[in-house]
Amino acid sequence: MLHRLLLAAFVTLVGGCAAPDGDYPSLLPRPIEQTSFAEPDRPVPEAAADPALEVKLAEQAEALASAGAAFDRAAAEAERLGRTARGAATGSEPWIAAQVALSGLDALRGATSEALTDIERIAIDRAAQGLSAYPELQRLLERAQAQNRAQIDRIDAIEAGVQPAG
Repeated sequence: MLHRLLLAAFVTLVGGCAAPDGDYPSLLPRPIEQTSFAEPDRPVPEAAADPALEVKLAEQAEALASAGAAFDRAAAEAERLGRTARGAATGSEPWIAAQVALSGLDALRGATSEALTDIERIAIDRAAQGLSAYPELQRLLERAQAQNRAQIDRIDAIEAGVQPAG
């Protein structure tokens, strides 16, 4: 009896594995399922040499360097005055001298900010025209941003040191 039951179960299981008659679709992936929708790799076009742009960048680099040098000279003096005014009363001579030096620093930082704005304008105009990135322009822009940030930080540090007493 057990043999008949095992034989019946075996025949039933083997019969389920038999291929049915008819045309059924394959379970393999379809061609559309093999298509990649990932963004294709596109080579970054190299910018062609642009003599007119090189002249503009040289002018802006000179303006940036000049603004940085003037700021550094004035910042050294402002730091000295700030150390003298540390703890002085509001309105005292050392405090006023430090405040005047700080306002002069802010005006000098304006030259760096102006150069940064001009460099950003050049970059924006190139992008609006659909021109490829220009490495020298990018380096100058990064240098201008770093110089601007460093000047702001230096002014803030001097200002923090010139807090009135009590």
